[in-house]
Amino acid sequence: MKLKPSQQTHVPTEQELKQKWFLVDVKGKTLGPIATKIANILRGKNKVFFTPQTDCGDYVVVINAKSVRLAGNKMDTKMYHWHTRYPGGFRTRTAREISETKPEKIIYDAVWGMLPRNKTRKHLMRKLHIFPEDTHNVKAQSPEPLKL
Repeated sequence: MKLKPSQQTHVPTEQELKQKWFLVDVKGKTLGPIATKIANILRGKNKVFFTPQTDCGDYVVVINAKSVRLAGNKMDTKMYHWHTRYPGGFRTRTAREISETKPEKIIYDAVWGMLPRNKTRKHLMRKLHIFPEDTHNVKAQSPEPLKL
């Protein structure tokens, strides 16, 4: 059975994909909902022509990562774990300790966990730029502010 052209699914090409830059200010916002919306923008799920196998998402610049909020008392109870790959190298820090040293890591890890677990995850995370203060170095791309 041959489909009519109006019944075929349109897959956008590289020339049709126009990737924009968005600026997100997370000052005083809750981490979970913000990370979900950022992950959807990175994947392109907010666009009409979303296809999972194509990178149709946009670039996201996050500012004021130092002042993001966590719901409840997660600043003291949420733990971040990693291993240094040396014997006895298991490390644990609370979200408050991480936010004092590397405030952008909290947002990075939240968005990382919300992206699909496949080869496109690293590629999508390269389009996320996080800055702890309200200054950023991507002014040349002229990101448009995005209200979340």
